[in-house]
Amino acid sequence: MAMPKERNELEARQDPRLLRALDMVAPGTPLREGIDNIIHARTGGLIVIAEAEDVSFMFSGGIRLDVDYSPALLYQLAKMDGAIVLDPETLRICWANVQLMPDPTILSMETGTRHRTAERVSKQTKSLVVAISQRRDVVSIYVEGIKYILEDISTVLSKANQGLATLEKYRARLDRVSSRLTALEFAGSAALYDVLSVLQRAELVTRMAVEVERYIIELGSEGRLIEMQLDELVVGVIADRSALVRDYATFTSEQELENALAQLSALDHQELLDFGRLAELLGYDRKTNSFDFPVTPRGFRALSRVPRLPRLVAQKVVDHFGDLEAILAASDSEIGAVPGVGEARAQEIREGLRRLQEVDLVDRYQ
Repeated sequence: MAMPKERNELEARQDPRLLRALDMVAPGTPLREGIDNIIHARTGGLIVIAEAEDVSFMFSGGIRLDVDYSPALLYQLAKMDGAIVLDPETLRICWANVQLMPDPTILSMETGTRHRTAERVSKQTKSLVVAISQRRDVVSIYVEGIKYILEDISTVLSKANQGLATLEKYRARLDRVSSRLTALEFAGSAALYDVLSVLQRAELVTRMAVEVERYIIELGSEGRLIEMQLDELVVGVIADRSALVRDYATFTSEQELENALAQLSALDHQELLDFGRLAELLGYDRKTNSFDFPVTPRGFRALSRVPRLPRLVAQKVVDHFGDLEAILAASDSEIGAVPGVGEARAQEIREGLRRLQEVDLVDRYQ
């Protein structure tokens, strides 16, 4: 029964609006420097990031400034009781010492006046609002009703490293099942189960990468090393997942393929573990015995691994021959006769596929 709640919390953390907000207050940004100064001084503060005219109807009093933003000036202005209003790019400080009067009928679960005001302002105006506690070194950000409490950098860094370790395990498993599928494809003995295993693992890697990327956004300048590690771990996964669907889906229209990929991304965790549901996404009967159901790849996945082969050329080759088995059986002259290929590229395709076979043979016997 806890799964829906966990799912909702995960979706909230991945919300693009929250990610944009985290990017604005990440370490290394001028706004985060100003926030950190306020935290260290224990003055507290309320910062609204929006077009002034969009929130001015809630103003009671205040000082209009319209000056360039600086962390030092933000810190000084936070010593006053009222809110500080910045422009959407946080380049200008528009107002200071503003008493905000949001609609009191808007539901708020906050207890403190500052945080209750912040939540209501974010809901009423869709502004980004940052509330900094005076006594507890806590920074809460509100965007369109979503609340997120900024964690200590060391805590976020620890979570990011744990995520990377999990991602590394996922990627190792993906590489194993992917290598096995490639070998079976060249042998002409792939089963639907082998395809679904790769599809499931590719999606798990993609989801874990998204989670780590969210931590990287929150880490800002402190997350550069983790970002480089993430890039190395996920290279090629998205393209391979797409090629896999194109190879084995029972449908071929671009719209249907895009819909299948979108539905895959939208599956909850339990559905992702259900091979019947995954088979259904590719157009098969979910009751199909995937262990015994033979499938033949069209060839997109294999051709995507041929160096410097444009996707449009690969599409023409697949359209001409129909499947990987026919491509492997074709001569250089037959491949070269495909419009847009030519003799030189045909040799590159043949050589690329031969090397791919050799690599997988080596991997299997290591």
